[in-house]
Amino acid sequence: MPDTILVVGGAGYIGSHMVKRLRRAGFHPVVADDLSSGHREAVLDAPLHVGDIGDCAFVDAVLGEVRPAAVMHFASFIQVGESVVDPARYYRNNVTATQALLDGMRAHGIDKFIFSSTAAIFGDPQYVPIDEAHPKVPINPYGRSKWFVEQMLEDYDHAYGLKSVCLRYFNAAGADPEGELGECHEPETHLVPLLLQVASGRRPHITVYGEDYATADGTCIRDYVHVEDLADAHLLALRQLLAGGASARYNLGNGNGYSVREVIEAVRRVTGHPIPVVMGARRAGDPPALVADSRAARAALGWQPRHAALEVIVAHAWAWEQRRAQGR
Repeated sequence: MPDTILVVGGAGYIGSHMVKRLRRAGFHPVVADDLSSGHREAVLDAPLHVGDIGDCAFVDAVLGEVRPAAVMHFASFIQVGESVVDPARYYRNNVTATQALLDGMRAHGIDKFIFSSTAAIFGDPQYVPIDEAHPKVPINPYGRSKWFVEQMLEDYDHAYGLKSVCLRYFNAAGADPEGELGECHEPETHLVPLLLQVASGRRPHITVYGEDYATADGTCIRDYVHVEDLADAHLLALRQLLAGGASARYNLGNGNGYSVREVIEAVRRVTGHPIPVVMGARRAGDPPALVADSRAARAALGWQPRHAALEVIVAHAWAWEQRRAQGR
């Protein structure tokens, strides 16, 4: 029998791509998701258990039935602005519920955990590209919630032997190259899908928040990494743990930063749409540049992004957006 992997948050954007990647790699993925932001159809044909991982009884029942070899966690809330307005919601879901899941794993003797973390743990960068040694000084409740979990995982390893890999990625983007899955947040806050909604006619224009940053064209620079490449990294980390590997922390990105204006131009080239732009004021907490140093992941995991070109990322996301705009 193939190894069963429990994918928490597997009905969401990155989690659903992970489920498909696991199936393709010969694993048996099972999804647990409360569907608060995920979509039932995104799990494709994987078994789905609907419930809250903060519910100890639900966690106990799922783990007892599924008996996974490892657990992968994609169930965090991710909106920075919302975390500032309602931090209690973020600490409850991202920290408290994750601890309930970890304690359930301990009770069932499951000691391998892959955690979807974030570059937000670093706060305002002191240097770029950002490596794993960069100081962790998160500047919002979202980033702090993720950093709390990373520290909790270190303690659970030392005290209980629960092994984990935390993967800190920067700007996830793109979509399933086969067109079955893509990004579908409500509300949408990420640049690439927002631009593509303009191109498909679902949004009149894009707002650029700030054009006076200390960058070449005045707009923020970000490191975009294809969701398929993220899934590949998670798969490599999983195999490392299943082979008896130690706990580890890796940054994931392409190592190339693109400004907001450069992303807009890439979307114009791919879609042929003019993409009207409205200039807005800076948003609080937006650093000028976030670019990952992923050499550790490449060396330790053998990770090599397959879809690193920005126009490839945009093209895959555009194919998905066209399907959504046409109601398919």
